Order: sequence, then structure tokens, then C-alpha cells
Amino acid sequence: MIGAIDIGGTKIAAGMVDENGGIRCRVESPTEPERGFEQGVRRIAAMLRDASRGAGAPISGIGVGCTGPVDPFTGIVGKVDFLPGWEGGNLMDGLGKEFEVPVAVENDADAAALGEAGWGTGRGKRHFIYVTVSTGIGGGIILDGKLYRGVDGAHPEIGHHVIDPAGPLCFCGAHGCWERLASGPSMVEWLKSELLPQERSRAALDAKDICDRAMRGDALCGKAVEREAFYLGLGLANLITLFTPDAIALGGGVMKSAHLFLDRAREVIRQNCGLVPFEKTELLLASLGPDTALAGAARAWFHRFRQDKSRS
Repeated sequence: MIGAIDIGGTKIAAGMVDENGGIRCRVESPTEPERGFEQGVRRIAAMLRDASRGAGAPISGIGVGCTGPVDPFTGIVGKVDFLPGWEGGNLMDGLGKEFEVPVAVENDADAAALGEAGWGTGRGKRHFIYVTVSTGIGGGIILDGKLYRGVDGAHPEIGHHVIDPAGPLCFCGAHGCWERLASGPSMVEWLKSELLPQERSRAALDAKDICDRAMRGDALCGKAVEREAFYLGLGLANLITLFTPDAIALGGGVMKSAHLFLDRAREVIRQNCGLVPFEKTELLLASLGPDTALAGAARAWFHRFRQDKSRS
């Protein structure tokens, strides 16, 4: 039974996960990063103990999925806007000493990719990409059954490859990156820019509201959905051209309305992937649902200590 931790900017979740990906017990706490890294580790340890008691099982290992850049081999947190004051903190050392078990740490999107590859939609796929479309766009890449890492173990930021260099500026420094054009907030921003003065009552809509109104025939919301589908498809087409994977699984809040986007996205893929066998790449929906993050954190542990002996 693996203790799993999902660290986000808003909340921290902890749970106990069995070797089949089943979540046996789950607890949550606000992240409150301003209270400092050391206090955060103490809270995580307390949450793990609560989850272990709730599951009635000891902790055999700990898997951590953490937002932002994190060194997968040292467990050191990089500069994360959502976790001010946590930079330089070592999750692996702190939790390893506390519980005296091996600890695996991964970027949260990489962990989710491992979870979907091992226990979800990507099971049995040798070349697999997981993409989450929500407040931002992120994901992880599995090649030959192993998590792909860049130089020094770096996590590839697939949400920040450039789609339109004339597009809006992103916090990453690029103009028109995929996240800036196809995330949930980008739908909202575009719709607001198109509103007439007398339509400002719609300015409080979020991405879910836009999708709901599009299904009810709202013309402007329909255009926002069409734009989202186009840019979603364009980013996916780039991933298919670059990696020609067996499958891409889509998760995240925006994909709860995937039926509004996928037909148009597939059309864009057909139009832009002429040199690769794009039709052999399955476009699927992630299957682990709200448990993706915790299952992924646990799967990161299994991947590291049961399979990933070469530190790949």
C-alpha cells in the first residue's frame, strides 16, 4: 500500500493506494504555502498517518506529485509561482526520514501520465501521451513504456509550445503558446473580448458556463467552443506529428465537455498531420477521473522502484 500525495497551489490531497490503483482512503487540506515548506511537510506527514489509519494498512512507500518544476531524483522543489517560499525544499528527504520508506517525487502532470498509462486509458500502450486541459495545459509523455525526461530530468512543458507567435503573451514569456490559446481561462478571455457593452452580464461566465450555453444554442458561446476546439486540435496535431503515439488521453476540467470539441479537433488533426499515420493515434478520454492525481503519485512510486531501475 503506497502513501500518495498530490501537491497543488490550492490544496494538498493524501491517500493510500493499492497496487491496482485503488484509492483506499483520501484526505485533503488547503495548501496554504505562505505557512512555509517545513510546516507543509509536517502537515503532509500528518495527513499520511490519517490516511494510513483510515485504510488500516501501513505505508510501504510514498509517491508525490507536485505542481511545477521539481527534481525527480533529488525531490527538490524548484521555483513554483503557486508555492511561494517552497523553492529549495526537499520533499524526498523530509518524508523519507519521517517514515523511513523510499519516496518517489514527480511533477504532477508526469505522475498523472504514469497513472493513466499504468491503470487507466493508456494501459498497454507503449507510446502514450496524457494531456490535461483545465486552468492550464500540461501533460506527460510515455515512450517505450517509460516516462520521457529531458536534460537533467526536466519535465517537458507541452502546454507552452507556440501555436501562434502573434498570439497573446503568456507568463512563460512566449506569445501564443498552447496554454494561452486553449485552456479554460483562454475561452473566458476571448468571450469577454467579444462582448458588446449591453452583454456585460455574461462577463462572469467560466469555461463550464460557456460550454453549457453553447449546447443551448448561444451563438457567441458556440464561437468560443469552436475556437477552443480548433486550438486544441492544433496542439494535438503537433504532438502527433512529433511523437506519433499509440494514444493521447485527454483529462482536466475542460474535457468534461469533450463532446463539444473532439470532432472539430480530429478534423484539425487530419488537416495538419499529412506526413505521419495520424489515424493510428487513438484520441481518448482519461479514465481515472478525480483520482488521477493520487493514483498517479502512487504509480510514480511503482514506476521508480518496481520498473524504473535505470533512472529513466
